[in-house]
Amino acid sequence: MTPATLWHATAPAMAPLPPLHGQVEADLLIVGGGFTGLSTALHAAEAGLRVVLAEAESIAYGATGRNAGFVVPNFAKVDPDDVRAHRGEPRASRLLAMAAGSADLVFDLIRRHGIDCDALQSGWVQPSHSDAALGRARERVRQWQALNRPAEFLDAAAVEALTGVKGWRGGWIDRSGGVLNPVAYARGLARAATAAGAALHEATPVTALTRTGTGWRATTPGGEVRAKRVVLATNAHAGQLWPGLAQSFFPLRVFQIATAPLPQSVRERLLPGGQCVSDSRRNLFTFRFDAANRLITGGMHILRPGAESRVPRRILARMAQMLDLPGTPPLAFSWSGMAAVTPDFLPRVIEPAPGLLAAFACNGRGIALTTAMGAELSRWASGTPADQIAPPQVALQAIPFHGLARMAPNVLLPFSILHDRSESPPDLRP
Repeated sequence: MTPATLWHATAPAMAPLPPLHGQVEADLLIVGGGFTGLSTALHAAEAGLRVVLAEAESIAYGATGRNAGFVVPNFAKVDPDDVRAHRGEPRASRLLAMAAGSADLVFDLIRRHGIDCDALQSGWVQPSHSDAALGRARERVRQWQALNRPAEFLDAAAVEALTGVKGWRGGWIDRSGGVLNPVAYARGLARAATAAGAALHEATPVTALTRTGTGWRATTPGGEVRAKRVVLATNAHAGQLWPGLAQSFFPLRVFQIATAPLPQSVRERLLPGGQCVSDSRRNLFTFRFDAANRLITGGMHILRPGAESRVPRRILARMAQMLDLPGTPPLAFSWSGMAAVTPDFLPRVIEPAPGLLAAFACNGRGIALTTAMGAELSRWASGTPADQIAPPQVALQAIPFHGLARMAPNVLLPFSILHDRSESPPDLRP
């Protein structure tokens, strides 16, 4: 079994980008070569800014290349009415508009720039595992339909027809969502940003940021960048570049696996329309196919030694049972990635100093929301005040007892599994 992710192994190759050498000037420096940074670079370069992007490793090295390739245009835990209640207007409307159009933005960029990434705007399905979850699904559909989104409520028969799985109570679909190869998409964004005039550099860690009279000076092993503005687009890989930033979110490690290509008979039964699925459980169950009929699913892990070998096997067994496969299919790829989870489960920006923004958008919705975040950050780089862009601006604040609190999702996972089992019908109890 190869240690590479499925996406790195199957994406069209891209020539390495040169490390930064010498001293360069820029209107905007972006630290991080994931979706947020690449989308920001593309949109800012198209707006006419001089853009430099510095990636410590390689494009799509972090969570950008280690997810399941779902394009989901909503929030993981928060509905539109909740956003309005907590954010007020006009902030709520700006954020909701950004999220609602995020999947369309992704697929529009793919079409406009001819990105070869196995993209399919086939829809994202959230089945309901219990009657209570079905009631929430009905309410979510109402709220997103009010924003003119292609959200539809699904009864149990409709969910079974779409997914090929029995037992779910019903659910809903947003037909603007879909799937893609995330590494191929990221490399396509990098090519588009370079063609628009942005200077992208791999193997270029930023080791220090210093405020100057007219902007910022970023130090790298091979030189420095003097920029008017800086975006920290590192998400969960914040490191120690800016004090306190890494303590302002929860880093959540998620495992993903992919099977060997499966027979066409299995492919015709499961997800015949090519959608992606993530259900309503706390220990959610996800699945999709890639272009070669590999099944892909993921999950979290309980804090015990040996996760790298133990967790993929457990996830594979769960998938085989949930999908009623004729046997346990061969495991071809397994990998893990680190997502950034904010306390309110919403995208956010932090302005720790004038001319410096840190952006966090994942919360399990990385591809769509980070792409949309990049478009908003480019507006800030062009002069729009930070409190006028869509993602809410919050103060830099460390989460109390961060060292312990960051482990809570893994520690509480067994209780979540038990709770899910008590609510689920027998068909959905792996």
